[in-house]
Amino acid sequence: MSKKKVRKAIFPVGGLGTRFLPATKAMPKEMLPVVDKPLIQYAVEEAREAGIEEFIFVTGRGKTAIEDHFDNSQELGNFLQSRGKNDLWKLISDIPLGPGRVAYTRQPEPLGLGHAVWCARALVGYDEPFAVLLADDLILAERGCLKQMIEAYDDIGGNMVAVMDVPREHTSRYGILDTDSEEGILVSAKGLVEKPKPANAPSTCAVVGRYILDPAVFQQLDRQERGTGGEIQLTDAIADLIGVMPFHGLRYNGRRFDCGDKVGFLEANIAFALQRDDMKVEIMNTILAIANREGVKDYVLNA
Repeated sequence: MSKKKVRKAIFPVGGLGTRFLPATKAMPKEMLPVVDKPLIQYAVEEAREAGIEEFIFVTGRGKTAIEDHFDNSQELGNFLQSRGKNDLWKLISDIPLGPGRVAYTRQPEPLGLGHAVWCARALVGYDEPFAVLLADDLILAERGCLKQMIEAYDDIGGNMVAVMDVPREHTSRYGILDTDSEEGILVSAKGLVEKPKPANAPSTCAVVGRYILDPAVFQQLDRQERGTGGEIQLTDAIADLIGVMPFHGLRYNGRRFDCGDKVGFLEANIAFALQRDDMKVEIMNTILAIANREGVKDYVLNA
């Protein structure tokens, strides 16, 4: 079991984003903006805050906009500086990750999250732990979710996932922990089931898209075994290691938005806008004006 520092993070960004068509026909879903930053940038900033040094993107066809986003844009920078727009220049100058710190690899076909993570094995290696961040799961937190996880991981090692409680009728949307015991924010688990039916779910403790994984997970993924939906599931590889090494869920302090869902994406835009001093008053007044004009208040009360 590895207890080395978590230095590398994988960002699986090869999905087609079909739930957001037609917006994602030519644009990666990870580039959809929440207020004024694309989803993938929030995930990368969370990783940087947590001390991640190397950033690995598992991409697919049509994802070059992500590569361009994290590259230098000399022409744009020169334009902004020449116009005295130094505040905007500062915003884009902080985006690039630095030479030798970013790598891209392709997932040749959509065979599941486990397969996407496995595609990055040569870039991570089999001898150090690593993080996985799903940009669709946007987390609003004073301290980033991954930073909270790494602080706990440094004490206990093994495999760790971020978790939250969900309504039992929603368990079929998530990986669900078979919980053993709880101590503070840490949940010890004796099992992990991918998308169980509500009647079969061992708990309502659901995995959110943040993982810290021991490299032994790659050895399980090497077997290329298919699970739920005929895909190679990351949760299955983690479950196979329970009993071999510690496995915990961390109840992070923050609010998660499912930005793979249209309503969740719109909710995230409103929530993040309300955190901005330059926008919150205007946004709140706009929301109230729309609610009054459309009779939303009466509808909600009578629904």
